[in-house]
Amino acid sequence: MFDITLITMGKLKEKFYISAAEEYAKRLGAYCRFKLLELPEQYLPENPSPAEISASLEKEAELIRPKIPKGAWLCVFTPEGKELSSEDFAQKLSQVKLSGKSSACFLIGSSFGMSDTIKARADFKLSMGRMTFPHHLARVMVLEQLYRAEAIQAGSKYHK
Repeated sequence: MFDITLITMGKLKEKFYISAAEEYAKRLGAYCRFKLLELPEQYLPENPSPAEISASLEKEAELIRPKIPKGAWLCVFTPEGKELSSEDFAQKLSQVKLSGKSSACFLIGSSFGMSDTIKARADFKLSMGRMTFPHHLARVMVLEQLYRAEAIQAGSKYHK
């Protein structure tokens, strides 16, 4: 069975986000071994300078690097990434599996993004589009799209 790890910076606080995320994580379990890793987001002052943001992102990168499963295909969610339809995302994930990889790791950075060093390490950069979403909603959306991608690959009626 394929392993999928989702690394996120910060914890969900709102019950409705927690409930939705748990539901999609549970559904994913039918298709893969799923693991969610929540890492602490660095706290910044109200109006951080670019240097403070950069330093914070590097500290987060130090937490992220050892959590990326060895040999996993790494996909980061970043605005400059490629936009894919749900079908194209499912196909991309299928290609990763067919390439011989036994695991994939997806990363959602903090509210200020992620370090350029982490982006450089990524096998694929994926964008959720040009709109801005609340950081915690993005986690639910990623989980839903992972579930949808697995359902598409399985020929499920979930994706119409």
